[in-house]
Amino acid sequence: MWFYPFIFGPQALILIPALLLAIYAQWRVRSTYTRFSNVDSFSRITAQDAAHRILVSQGISDVSVESVQRSLGDHYDPRARVLRLSAPKSTSIAAIGVAAHEAGHAIQHAANYGPLWLRTVIVPVAQFGSRLAFPLFFMGLLAQIGPLITAGIVLFSAAVAFTLITLPVEIDASRRAVAALRGNMMLSEEEMGGVRKVLSAAALTYVAAAAMAALQLLMLLSVGRRR
Repeated sequence: MWFYPFIFGPQALILIPALLLAIYAQWRVRSTYTRFSNVDSFSRITAQDAAHRILVSQGISDVSVESVQRSLGDHYDPRARVLRLSAPKSTSIAAIGVAAHEAGHAIQHAANYGPLWLRTVIVPVAQFGSRLAFPLFFMGLLAQIGPLITAGIVLFSAAVAFTLITLPVEIDASRRAVAALRGNMMLSEEEMGGVRKVLSAAALTYVAAAAMAALQLLMLLSVGRRR
């Protein structure tokens, strides 16, 4: 992003608010996760056990729980039907909250939650668009070829759509996580407050990503019309 001012000129200033929000979101999620990683649950239940109990309580028996080595690499794979956790044996509030969130995605999948299905479908298009959008756009600017500029904007629009669709998916997964933890009485209300703080911090990163993508698209549209 450091090269934006040199290529887009004053239009690049539109990205500053989103950039500041992204920096703040990353700081908040890491500081909040670190804080509650050092707070163990009173029940001493592990993140893996919490996820498993949530799945069982929802009648989900075909989703396995595995470990992933990457820190904060927790995710649910709807194609493989696998829930991967970076700290499955941890008894911390942070790890349990994240595990419950990923279990929330599995619940969404089992319930055929529309936005999750749409996000899964659009992933290949969004990945393709994010890789080619800027190269095509830059080539169009340099060569003054309008169709290339338009193609870059259209492809990047797919990536923006992905970030916007991701927002309700992640917020809903956190809502389901909190409800499942409370319904299964795995944590006290005080501990649930920590879970909500961890999940709220994580949600802010998705808000920042959506804001950045949307403002980048506005910048491309502005430059494209001017050229």
